[in-house]
Amino acid sequence: MTKTTAKAPLAGTPSLLRAINDRAALELLLENGPLSRTQIGSLTGLSKPTASQLLARLEAAGLVLPVGTTAGGPGPNAQLYQVNPAAGYVAGVDVTNSGIRVAVADITGSTLAEHEVSTKGVPAAEIIARLAGAVAETVRSAGLPEGSLHTVAIGVGGAPDPGTGKLRYASHLPGWHSPRLLEELTEAIGAPVSIENDVNLAAVAEQSSGAAHGFEDFVLLWAGDGIGAAIVIAGRLHRGFTGGAGEVGYMPVPGAPVQRDVRRRRDSGFQALVGAPAVRTLAREHGLGAPTAEESITRALETPGPGDEFLTALAARLAVGLAVIVAVVDPQLVVVSGHVPNAGGERLRALVEEELARISPARPEVRSSALPGSPVLLGALQRALAAAREAVFSTH
Repeated sequence: MTKTTAKAPLAGTPSLLRAINDRAALELLLENGPLSRTQIGSLTGLSKPTASQLLARLEAAGLVLPVGTTAGGPGPNAQLYQVNPAAGYVAGVDVTNSGIRVAVADITGSTLAEHEVSTKGVPAAEIIARLAGAVAETVRSAGLPEGSLHTVAIGVGGAPDPGTGKLRYASHLPGWHSPRLLEELTEAIGAPVSIENDVNLAAVAEQSSGAAHGFEDFVLLWAGDGIGAAIVIAGRLHRGFTGGAGEVGYMPVPGAPVQRDVRRRRDSGFQALVGAPAVRTLAREHGLGAPTAEESITRALETPGPGDEFLTALAARLAVGLAVIVAVVDPQLVVVSGHVPNAGGERLRALVEEELARISPARPEVRSSALPGSPVLLGALQRALAAAREAVFSTH
């Protein structure tokens, strides 16, 4: 006779179920604003007594606050609750080769203060101190005491190597190449720090509340002084084995020289076709010279004839690089962002989509960025908020 071993029951423990329900309620409050006990019960499927116990737990833990009552309906007014903004604070940072932008937000995602400092002429050895000072100043501007931050997310034009922790593809950022970079940043700022590629963070922001909202497979192409891409597959960022997925500035493309020594500062590959210096050169060839790539594109939009020719040529260059990316990834959507696409607006976007459809078997929709301000800064805040919420909401 074969002996049968009884299997452990699959049901969760009461504490696990409480934690799941609490987290679900907190997410509903973040998404929908103040809710009553009855509304939370209805949305979660919990009974009124269970919803009452849940709210009591969250209020005792300092995670929710009563914020008035319902009014205007039949029967007695019901108490409303919201997530307690003071349950945690985070900072997002956007680092470029010329400046640092910082934003501080509470756990609900409301931005409390922003601050920007220049790093032009700052010695490499002082960059981290300058960043820490900018974060501290933003915390003060938000009216918060020192040490208030739960976590800080930093976006940089490079790729943290998951194996070594060192920042790669960032020769344009002096002061960011220490083997102890994360430890030094954490010590200087006084809060846990994460580093992410800036274009990846722009994609996080677009997926959350911008042009890619609702899309699981898309590519974001960033074109400005430098060129980069973010690749999202099945809703998740694809960073690659060394963190360098999306470093398409190095990508060999038709019409651009091939760099045989990638350790040198490059004027080759896709960067040589659509980076800001290349855009200015192309504009001058069409009689549209201007101090910046953005101003050159603005002149083109206002100049029939030569402007049309310039925009068509620029769109063709952008489409060549996108065709290579699309052939490998086959995304549902392409989002174009950065100073160059933003300056070109709808006119340049439409030309890129039209040219891409001509040269690529796959024909994804092409959209412009739909976010105001800095998508990198918004993405950094969202990344920091996700980390803070996971920690704060799971440990009460």
